Amino acid sequence: MSDIEMTVLDITHEVCPMTFVRTRLALDSLSTGEKLLVRLRGATPLDNVSRSLGLLGHVVEEIQTEADGMTHQLVVLKS
Repeated sequence: MSDIEMTVLDITHEVCPMTFVRTRLALDSLSTGEKLLVRLRGATPLDNVSRSLGLLGHVVEEIQTEADGMTHQLVVLKS
């Protein structure tokens, strides 16, 4: 991950569709060009959130999987 400071959103306790709703609300509070680090849990939220953000024109710059194999971190660039 980058050393640049970014907003962190932990939605590991949420399920779809709230994973995307919370991510979108967090992005709405950022300015264009800012980044959001999203922590989520499970393959379905990972797929749904990543795809939905792309459809809105945001860029998922990086995806990392944590040691437990179920928790993921997405770095999202707000467009």
